[in-house]
Amino acid sequence: MSSDSFYNPAIHHRRSIRLSDYDYSLAGLYFVTICVKDRQCLFGHVNGGQMVLNEAGEIARQEWGKSVEIRQGIALHEFIIMPNHMHGIVEIIDTKCRGDWQVAQATTIGSDQTHRSAGNQGDLPIAPTRLNPKSLGAMIGGYKASVTKKVNDIRQASESVWQRNYYEHIIRNAHSHQQISEYITTNPQRWEQDALYAL
Repeated sequence: MSSDSFYNPAIHHRRSIRLSDYDYSLAGLYFVTICVKDRQCLFGHVNGGQMVLNEAGEIARQEWGKSVEIRQGIALHEFIIMPNHMHGIVEIIDTKCRGDWQVAQATTIGSDQTHRSAGNQGDLPIAPTRLNPKSLGAMIGGYKASVTKKVNDIRQASESVWQRNYYEHIIRNAHSHQQISEYITTNPQRWEQDALYAL
């Protein structure tokens, strides 16, 4: 799998992209991408292959780390705050099997097919009112809301920080985990070639 296939805005656009028959509260590893509204470079800039966070970027970084303090049953792996988006690996822990991480259980759709067709599966355009509090969606929703409130406080505004929804990829094996981890940690070095690159 090429690095470009992890997140491609031409495919993984704003339209809802959740798999309609998948339980996102299942134990496993999930690769998440969340984009800033209109791809604004709100969180800082890249200099010499290193991400330089501004005040808003520091908020985004700190609030991501606080997710494990707020919610039980999750662990955070590699993540990066980029100028106009963030990438992270979230682990939902099976409390009955503490210890080694597990890959998310396979559905009837194979891993490659799942990745390619996710944009066409989707859930309803309006989020359900009773989201499972232990699901990936609940965790991301809480993170986005917290960052939005604190960023709006410092810029004295009442605006959306994030674009609607987010993109996720179910990590099904150790090889995929390693590839995605490297993609995240080296993201600033490839900023000008990034599909989300903006000045």
